[in-house]
Amino acid sequence: MDTTQLFKGVLDLAVLAVLRAEDGYGYDILRRLRAAGLDEVGDASVYGTLRRLFQAGFLTTYVVPSETGPHRKYYSLNAAGRDQLDRSGKVWRAFATTVDTLLGNDRGIAA
Repeated sequence: MDTTQLFKGVLDLAVLAVLRAEDGYGYDILRRLRAAGLDEVGDASVYGTLRRLFQAGFLTTYVVPSETGPHRKYYSLNAAGRDQLDRSGKVWRAFATTVDTLLGNDRGIAA
């Protein structure tokens, strides 16, 4: 199964979830997503998602100077972002439950 379309559908949710625990800059967020198992997520997709979530008012940013390279723009989940994460998480869980039911996993049948 091509997971590209699945990533597009849940990347906003995944980025918000990663930022729930700790603020992060672009590459750090990408690294955490990959470490969580989203190995195929692309750099451009994550950076585009961060810009979109910021423009939607779900994230705030701040810059941290670096002595070893360029300054880093950190992203932080704000109250609107936490609300969006909660709403999107509920939608995702309901969707995943429905798909699991269709696959028969609610009866212990292996996929």
